[in-house]
Amino acid sequence: MKIDLEDIMFWMDAIRNSEDRYRTLESFWKGQLRSKKWLIERLEETLPLFHHPKKIVIHGGWNGVLASMMFNSTISIDHITSVDIDPDCEETANTMNKKYEMQGKFRAITADMSGYKYDADIVINTSCEHITQEQYIQWLGNVPKNSTVVLQSNNYFDLDEHVRCAKDLDDFVSQSNIEVSWKGIFETPKYNRFMLIGKK
Repeated sequence: MKIDLEDIMFWMDAIRNSEDRYRTLESFWKGQLRSKKWLIERLEETLPLFHHPKKIVIHGGWNGVLASMMFNSTISIDHITSVDIDPDCEETANTMNKKYEMQGKFRAITADMSGYKYDADIVINTSCEHITQEQYIQWLGNVPKNSTVVLQSNNYFDLDEHVRCAKDLDDFVSQSNIEVSWKGIFETPKYNRFMLIGKK
């Protein structure tokens, strides 16, 4: 994956303009970037199934780094909507993806994923550990039926904000309530990140 120089300059703008620069920089930790790269590479492997530009919704979009990396991938993209419940993320994510926002291909919004309704070809939830099972079931109920669903969670129980970790990959599969077509584990020094790709 090669990152466009203009995107890197917008990343720097987002960091400089952030009211909490350290929190924004957390988006670029090694584990964060590698898990996002892992997600994109697994999706790229399914590209033979994808014949037209995709509408993508990312839940737990945070500061918009995953979206920016996806725009730099081989995935054909019509539009990405980045959804996060934290209002501080919206401006940062729009700055991170300013090039694509100006092209009408990106938008960051503040919303609770549990009640979000939409149309999308690919639905990504990278924050499964941040919501309860009840919230997750409500969220999944609103996911468009024919969408490809990508889910990520982990076994990092030590953070208070992680309210629904999975102890292992099989546990995550049982939590997911989707028809899984691919599953995998990404190991980091502190925890394992789990990923599923499938359909409702």
